Amino acid sequence: MDTMEHSDSPGRPSAARSRLLGTATRLFYAEGIHSVGVDRIVAEAQVTRATLYRHFPGKEDLVLAYLADADRAVRGLVDGAVAGGSPAADTVRVISRAIAHGIRTADFRGCAFLNAVAEYPDPRHPVHQAVVEHRQWFLEAMTELLSRVRKTPAEPAARHFVMLRDGAMAAGCLHDPELVCETFLRGVDGLLQAHAQEQS
Repeated sequence: MDTMEHSDSPGRPSAARSRLLGTATRLFYAEGIHSVGVDRIVAEAQVTRATLYRHFPGKEDLVLAYLADADRAVRGLVDGAVAGGSPAADTVRVISRAIAHGIRTADFRGCAFLNAVAEYPDPRHPVHQAVVEHRQWFLEAMTELLSRVRKTPAEPAARHFVMLRDGAMAAGCLHDPELVCETFLRGVDGLLQAHAQEQS
């Protein structure tokens, strides 16, 4: 147990840390954060408690690392779409299709950030704050993209996009994902058309 505790090479996280975070990510997302205890994470990651606390001083640190990984994934999705060099409206559609693809996956359980904030409602809690920071970045990124579609105030359209995305994420857990994604993508097209036609 815990045979590769130290970093495999300089600057890279240890295999034990990667197993801990990977295990926590899988369990937190599938079953909820509060319902998963440290003992289970340690057992399934096949590390010692001492190793857990060496890498993550407490469960909260592990939760924040889980959300930081999720944040990097979304940023990577948006950055990759932007780097494609397509017109802004098409870039929004690329991001939307990637969101729809996630909803269609067999292990989809909703938005990791909305799930987390439901378990940490106190605005002062670091987990709550991490969710708010991520969502503020996402709103700003979509505002920037939509401002390239038409030079009008783009934040209202960006907020509309975020609400469409949130609704699709929630509905995707409850209804036919194909129908949810079809409705979401149609809504995004309608939003883009309406935003492009707005008067300055």
